[in-house]
Order: sequence, then C-alpha cells, then structure tokens
Amino acid sequence: MSLYCAIGSADRELSALELKELLTASLAKLGSRSRVIAIPPDHSRIHSRAGELTQFAWEYYGERLQAVLPALGTHAAMQPDQLARMFGEIPRELFHVHNWRTDVETVGEVPAEFIREQSEGKLNFTWPAQVNRLIVNGDFDLILSIGQVVPHEVIGMANYNKNILVGTGGPDGINRSHYLGAVYGMERIMGRADNPVRNVLNYAARHFLKNLPIVYALTVIGRSEDGRLAVRGLFIGDDNECFHRAAELSRKVNIELLDQPIAKAVVYLDPHEFHSTWLGNKAIYRTRMAMADGGELLILAPGVKSFGEDPAIDSLIRKYGYRGTPATLDAVDRNADLGNDLSAAAHLIHGSSEGRFNITLCPGHLTKEEVESVGYTYGSLAEMLRKYDVEKLRHGYNRVAEENIFFVPNPGLGLWACHNNF
Repeated sequence: MSLYCAIGSADRELSALELKELLTASLAKLGSRSRVIAIPPDHSRIHSRAGELTQFAWEYYGERLQAVLPALGTHAAMQPDQLARMFGEIPRELFHVHNWRTDVETVGEVPAEFIREQSEGKLNFTWPAQVNRLIVNGDFDLILSIGQVVPHEVIGMANYNKNILVGTGGPDGINRSHYLGAVYGMERIMGRADNPVRNVLNYAARHFLKNLPIVYALTVIGRSEDGRLAVRGLFIGDDNECFHRAAELSRKVNIELLDQPIAKAVVYLDPHEFHSTWLGNKAIYRTRMAMADGGELLILAPGVKSFGEDPAIDSLIRKYGYRGTPATLDAVDRNADLGNDLSAAAHLIHGSSEGRFNITLCPGHLTKEEVESVGYTYGSLAEMLRKYDVEKLRHGYNRVAEENIFFVPNPGLGLWACHNNF
C-alpha cells in the first residue's frame, strides 16, 4: 500500500501547473504501465478539476491510455459539448459510456449479517459488489480513479472506492447502498469519512477489488476569500490513508458551521451542471442542517428540465413525490416498483424537508403543475432571478431589499450546518 502524493492545507492553492507536476511525478513512481484506464466523474463534478487531471494523464501516457470511463452512476451519458468542456482534446474514441443497468459484473457479495450490523438492525439484505465489466475484463495494468473528496449525502465524503463501486456500479449495488444511507440517516452521515455506507464499500474493496491495480487521485476544492474556487489539496495513493488525508482536509475547507439557523437560503444551480432534481437536490441535502424550522429554501434552477436522470427513476419521482420518510417507507412496503428501485426511494427521502422548512423550486423547464405534483412550491425563475441577481450576490449572507438571505452559488462544493447539530 502506497501514498504517492499528499500535498495540501486549508490555505494552500495549487495551480494547474503544480497539479500536472504532482500527478506526473506520482505516475512516474508507479513504474511502467502499458494499458491504462482513467475513471473520472462526469460533468456534474466539473469543479473537481478531474477533467484536467485526466488530460494530464493522457498527455503522460499517450497511446498507453486506452480508455476513459466517466463514473456516471445513474446519471445520463455525457453529451459531446460536455465532454469537450471537461476533457478538452482527449480523443472521443477513448470514451466509454457506463450503463448502470446493463454494463456491470458482480465480483462478490457483502453478507447480510454485515449489512444488518451497519444498519443497526433495520435492513436484512446482502450487498453485491458490482463494477463496469470493462474494469474487470479490460486487462488494464493501471486503473486511475480520479475525483474530488467533498461532503456527500449518501457516502459522507464523496469519492475513493465509491467512484468504482457506485460510479461504475450496477442497480442492486447502487440501490441498496443509497437506501442504507437514507435509512441510517443522512444527517448522521454527511461530512463523515467513516459511516455505515463507507464501511460496506470498504468491505467490498478489501475482499473483491484487491487484485485490481487501482490508484486514486483525489482533489480537495475550497473557496478563496474573493470567491474563487481553489485547489487546496491533491492526494494520490492506493489505500485508505490517501482518502482519509483528503477527507480530513475537506472537513476543514468544505464544511461551514453557522452560529444561527438560516431563515431564508437562496441556492443557485449552474445550468451546465444541473439538469434534474436528481442532481440539483444537492441544494436541499447540503443546506438542510443549517435551515431554520419554518424557514424557506429557494432554489434557482435554470437548467432543470426533469426529476430523474434515468427515465424509470424520473417516472417514480413523479409518481410518489418528495413526501418525507414515513410516506416513502410506506410506499416502498406497498409498491413493488419503488421497492425494486431503492435508490429512487432514498432520493425521495433525501429530497424532502420532512415538513420542517419550505422548499420553493424555480426551474427553467418544468411547469408549475409538475413542481407542485411532487410536493414543492413553485416559483417563477424569471421573477426570482430579477429579485436575486446571482451575478451580484456573494456567498453567505446578503441584504436584498428588506430581507437577509444566505446565498449558496454551488451546493455541490460544500456542506452547511449549525454548530449545535453537527
């Protein structure tokens, strides 16, 4: 087990040139590799700088980089303009599309006893370790998994072996891991490197991925005092230490603890990144522990045109809506369609305020009827953008007309909570 790079601190800012030099030096330590696959995230994590790191790996390996497999999970395939924006000049023929329903192979199974223990007795199923079959059967001598460690609603801290086991995973693995996190409680998981879902993935990695030549390249991205995004750290290695070092730094730069709950939050969803509530509900997940009881969360979502990234999940969200945990658990018990798609059920739980605060969604491409049918309040995007000019608002508290609002320009980059509940 090796740690090839561990550079970073809360006030460090790594330039693109430094990222390239650090990655190149780390790859050189690996020795000769002749058949390499890169596994970066998709465009919904474009700020991770994984696109640049993938380009640097391509420049280093040349023809020895044989494939790029974006870790889509349940997300829609990347479009040509998204690939160009994120990955630059990497030849398009190198890219493969992960289909989470059909492109996977089960490499092992975490026993039900372990899931029962991790879920505090609430769940009683096995967990299949599923990965894209190209990873298993591609005869690669380096699997370079690239991404960002940042607080996450399902896994506590994103990335590391999640990029493989969920990002290139299959329906049962994704469904059951998401449901485990939802049943255990997202507030108990977010921002924590060690939690039941991570424990399951670590078990699977130890037992079923140990013979795969996986090396992780993990960034930590923070926000500078003038609002710019800054790379605070880069960690490259093949074991837990790489992840835990990155997670420790992420806790320092990505978690904002407030003294008082937020009465009104305004969250902006970049239309290049967020096309669905499946992705855009990070606006809810990442702010919920900071929201005041009876408060209002206003989501400005110009690119949102659907609920699910996947047509089947979109249909389930429309059918059952964001009604809170008791209603969702009851729907799972009573309805086979939702019971067989537990990641959708988990998402419905995550996307509800449980009646504690109001959620107003202002989408660019959904109707008032559609928004209200799933349990949200509808807001006019044009009207709200006139009132809350995202070009002028700064991260944090702003005075707009006669009200104080807390502005979050990108919910995917952090976690907000109050001192007394984190």
